[in-house]
Amino acid sequence: AQQPGTPLSDQEYHQFFKFLRNTIQASTACHLRELYGCKNSLVQRLDEYENHGVIPPGPICSELPGNPFFHNFCTFSLYRCIMKKYFLKV
Repeated sequence: AQQPGTPLSDQEYHQFFKFLRNTIQASTACHLRELYGCKNSLVQRLDEYENHGVIPPGPICSELPGNPFFHNFCTFSLYRCIMKKYFLKV
């Protein structure tokens, strides 16, 4: 264990910035979704990319114990954005 107040190791910095970069990218995708909606072609391409080329038609069940059911992928994605749970899976 590192001493409190000491800098991260090179490997720890790599993991830190990898996570930060992924979070910023997810946050940017959420802003696009909020601005343009799920019918926007760019948002749909992002959804397709996330789901190996096909947007699931719904209903969507998630790993969330409190909200396990969403009517469609758009609703699920909006929930992830609002709650900042960017990497929650279905």
